[in-house]
Amino acid sequence: MADPKAPGANPLGRWAVIGTPYLWLLVFFLAPFFIVLKISLSDTTIAQPPYEPLLDLSLGWQGVVDWWSGLDFENYWLLTEDELYWFSYVSSLRIAAISTVLMLLIGYPMAYAMAKAPKGIRPALVMAVILPFWTSLLIRVYAWIGILSPEGLLNAFLLKIGLISEPLYIMNTETAVFIGIVYSYLPFMVLPLYASLEKLDHTLLEAASDLGSPPWKSFWQITVPLSLPGVVAGCFLVFIPAVGEFVIPDLLGGSETLMIGKTLYNEFFSNRDWPVSSAIAVLLLLVLVVPIALYQNVQSREVEAKK
Repeated sequence: MADPKAPGANPLGRWAVIGTPYLWLLVFFLAPFFIVLKISLSDTTIAQPPYEPLLDLSLGWQGVVDWWSGLDFENYWLLTEDELYWFSYVSSLRIAAISTVLMLLIGYPMAYAMAKAPKGIRPALVMAVILPFWTSLLIRVYAWIGILSPEGLLNAFLLKIGLISEPLYIMNTETAVFIGIVYSYLPFMVLPLYASLEKLDHTLLEAASDLGSPPWKSFWQITVPLSLPGVVAGCFLVFIPAVGEFVIPDLLGGSETLMIGKTLYNEFFSNRDWPVSSAIAVLLLLVLVVPIALYQNVQSREVEAKK
């Protein structure tokens, strides 16, 4: 009689465990992606839905042929010709990159201090980091309007202590967008960094100190390299959503703050141009997914080379 605990004894259960994540991705990622991809290859029309061609299976094979022949890449050509979309992509990447650097500069010392804190208070520190997530992002962004506006708390405080003589105009600028993005996504940078630094082998630092290495040199040559996985994970976790951010630039940024999320929203809801907005979304996905795939490929090759 076969041992039920032996490898391969229950292939059905094994395939169920393996196939469930793929089924999840198929239903909630690939299927919606192909729908958006199809809309991006369609043409705008005044109808419901506001695009054509539509697949009419009642015509049989001829309906499939007519549907396929009506698809084209005209919307993607439009994205390359109109400077608005190029500026939106470049501005989004620039704002997201600067915000990621700022979050890394702020989050690394926070995560390092949390990892160095006594074990008894570390859970409380982690709770303090994730506590803002208990409140809606929209409410937290609205709170920054009350802080950064000319009549807000920040200007009132600075005027009270005499640091400024007139209110600062921070609202409706890129500075306000940076503040909002850094505040909103900082926990996504701190937590991966803390996870890497908390697992750091402190005997390596002790050995470096015994060999005469100063603390700053040990930090740069031991702590930083060993925490790079957390740095990369944190940067990806904050950079990717920051590129497509809509709420923060819409509420805190001005009319000159151009990001692809606002452009996508305007094309979809204001202009009712579903094909162009779908093309923007597909191109944005490719811009973000391709570098991640390349990075994972490089990482997998490095792991295989070490074996």
